[in-house]
Amino acid sequence: MFQRFGRDSWANGPDRDEGLREVERRAQAYGLPPISWPDPFPGNSLFAMRAATFAKEIGRTASFSLAAFRQAFAAGRDLTDPENVFIAAASSELHPRSLEVATSRDAIKSRLREATEQAGDAGVVGVPSLLVGDHVFWGDDRLDDAAEAAAA
Repeated sequence: MFQRFGRDSWANGPDRDEGLREVERRAQAYGLPPISWPDPFPGNSLFAMRAATFAKEIGRTASFSLAAFRQAFAAGRDLTDPENVFIAAASSELHPRSLEVATSRDAIKSRLREATEQAGDAGVVGVPSLLVGDHVFWGDDRLDDAAEAAAA
């Protein structure tokens, strides 16, 4: 998405420290545990995204996503390291060897590219985003607006 829209993560910008503190404040307001930022943050999440694509293919989207985010932001583990992705996979009942094989398959790589293109075509420019009808709600601070739109 960054390449497509010619932008970069807010966490690489001049307001990084302020942004990190804001995310920590919102996490606390949601009742989440304190954030333990992985190093590097942000990192290259391509392997983790391929793993998530495979998890979706076999019906483990939510369990893998939750496990991966816990590894990254509760345990502070870098998801650019495949070993940390394998830990998330194992905790969501995905065998690390099957994940390793699947993430190297051209079909998984193609599905991820297609999903990324479809999201961009729908107007998604970053994550998290929710699509309600034709409207994109971008950011966790827009969750209430998205829920209201979905209920309408």
